[in-house]
Amino acid sequence: MVTAMDVAERDRIAARYLRFADDEARGRSPSYEAITRGVAGDAAALDFLATLPDDKRQPNLLLAAVRHLFGVQRDWDHFRATLLANANAIHALMLARSTQTNEPARCAVLLPILSRLPQPIALIEVGASAGLCLLPDFYGYDYGRRALAPRPLSVEAPMFPCEASADTPLPDALPFVIWRAGLDLNPIDATDREQAAWLETLVWPEQIERLARLRSALRIAALQKPRLDKGDLLGDALAGLCNLAPKNATLVVFHTAVLGYVADRGRRQRFAAAVRALCPCWIANEAPRVFPEHTAGAGKAPSASHFLMAVNGSPVAWTDPHGASLRWIADPAL
Repeated sequence: MVTAMDVAERDRIAARYLRFADDEARGRSPSYEAITRGVAGDAAALDFLATLPDDKRQPNLLLAAVRHLFGVQRDWDHFRATLLANANAIHALMLARSTQTNEPARCAVLLPILSRLPQPIALIEVGASAGLCLLPDFYGYDYGRRALAPRPLSVEAPMFPCEASADTPLPDALPFVIWRAGLDLNPIDATDREQAAWLETLVWPEQIERLARLRSALRIAALQKPRLDKGDLLGDALAGLCNLAPKNATLVVFHTAVLGYVADRGRRQRFAAAVRALCPCWIANEAPRVFPEHTAGAGKAPSASHFLMAVNGSPVAWTDPHGASLRWIADPAL
């Protein structure tokens, strides 16, 4: 017997998948748009997702789990058949894994801020995954009207394209980073082939160039081995890392697409207060719903999928979730 509660839960999950199809996959991944629309309209798929904890029902996690175990599915019908025939294995992987989408191209939207800070700088990333965004000074950037070449390396560095608005203060040089560290519940070792393969699976099937850039960044991370500590964002680990940072460097704590996974707003607020007390520069690059107080004066987002980047609580730019574009709002008080 299907209860009213079951129907309401199905509807809530279906709405989540439709939002993903409309706001994230549309125009970026036709296959994932079709599959998530299929999930949203299929009772059996929704019932499968309802057996998972709420934080394990994300579209990206389901899509990656099926792909990781069974490869790219041709269409929704094949995806559905694979899901229902292998529900236990997919369920187990979704419980064991998290998305941890480590998109190094997000460094392109951070660079206009990092390069304007008093140099040198020390970086701490919360939700660092494999630490790829801790290496902004090892990549190249193409903003259209200005490009910054990567430093010479023994491996080829990625060049990240980013469409920046005309008023964006583009950097003249890469930032001077003298110390870097990351914090994550489950840090990923870039030298571990199985762990790196999971990150590659999280790149959507049609995004061939993005995958190539991710692989280049993983090779750099394997060589540079940035410090990655295991810990919770509200524990003592963050304060401990801040205390280790060199005193002659501008300390920057940043995160991107991380706090959206912290469902409780009170925990997000406590984190924000803690960070403001620990460092002179806090960069939050998140969906605008994460810190709604940051949206004051930000204007209208270019699209429903855009992130809002704020410095010390003040809106600075609207950014593409994968770092492909940047629309400047206002210069931060640095």
